[in-house]
Amino acid sequence: MKTLRLLTLVIMIAMIAIPTFAAVTCTKDGVCTISPDNTLTSYEKSSGWQLLFDGKTFNGWANTNPTPGDWLIENGALHFTAKGGGYLYTKKTFGDYQFKADFMVDKGANSGIFFRWADINDPVQTGFEMQVYDTAHKTTLDKHDSGALYDALAPSVNAMKPALEWNTAEITCKGSIITITMNGKRIVVANLDRWPTAGKNPDGTDNKYSRALKDWARVGHIGFQAHGDKVWYKNIKIREL
Repeated sequence: MKTLRLLTLVIMIAMIAIPTFAAVTCTKDGVCTISPDNTLTSYEKSSGWQLLFDGKTFNGWANTNPTPGDWLIENGALHFTAKGGGYLYTKKTFGDYQFKADFMVDKGANSGIFFRWADINDPVQTGFEMQVYDTAHKTTLDKHDSGALYDALAPSVNAMKPALEWNTAEITCKGSIITITMNGKRIVVANLDRWPTAGKNPDGTDNKYSRALKDWARVGHIGFQAHGDKVWYKNIKIREL
């Protein structure tokens, strides 16, 4: 027990000491490994994870409306500089998977992680969105706060860290089930079959979608929203299911 506590303490100290350039990955058994940013641990490799961003290039990524200087690679992270309005997205498409990424927002900043995004020309009406927003201060949450399945389901708890601190998001898509975890807390579990009507949520509130979420494509791109605010993404990984 003492050995386990000592190992846990060492990992916690390491996480504090190197928050910018390293990632911590834990197995189901609670064994945690510290690795450099934008790399895969041996456990991740053996479990089928793929790296979507190498920390150095835009290989594998495209931009809906590239403006010089809108998205940059800064200190091993994809950085939207608040210029232009192009969404960054994976050239490949994915269906059922676990997706992980670290993200950080500027004060007051808004962005989003799009997934199963079918039509590149219409991310809002053909791509599910996990809201990314500087809402760590909020006590009453709604469908537009960080971690929400945007305009469809609010996060169950506020897991967002303050602006200019790194967060870790995990999105799992399997058939009709969407699960969102932020900073180790499961905050959204949605069964898309419960959204059979366009413009309506299961709780009776309206949403902005012109088609029922139940009928949306279940294969598509993954992307990051440009919303006029500074935001950063790194350690972007996927494991297809």
